[in-house]
Amino acid sequence: METDKYLKRLEKSGIKPTAIRLLVLDAISQKTEIFSLLDLEAVLETIDKSTLFRTLTLFQQHLIVHTIDDGSGSLKYSVCDEECDCSPQWQHVHFYCSECNRAYCLREIPIPQVVLPVGFEPKTINHVIKGVCNQCNKFANKLQ
Repeated sequence: METDKYLKRLEKSGIKPTAIRLLVLDAISQKTEIFSLLDLEAVLETIDKSTLFRTLTLFQQHLIVHTIDDGSGSLKYSVCDEECDCSPQWQHVHFYCSECNRAYCLREIPIPQVVLPVGFEPKTINHVIKGVCNQCNKFANKLQ
């Protein structure tokens, strides 16, 4: 565990470091893909689900993770870059594969600009494209 690095990240984010928060930050920092609460629970078996949920909620409020509603019924999470402030320029498209049920952050694809009528103020934007991912497409093409 990179304790010093994680301590600095929590302190920079205004979060009091605890053993649980350090363990959760270590586990999510090793994730290379979007993850769910259940995914995290499988890795951190000794920490109960409600503690994990509260920790992820705190991390979301302090911009350590962002949430993705991919329409699967289970909220997903992704670790934010340290510079991320979740402002519109940091928001990006997500992709949900209907074959393998995986969600992907497509960081290189910004959310298209939408001009709202006067008096409308957006609070959040959720842009999820649903379809078949490249891995499932490769597998399907091999079967044909």
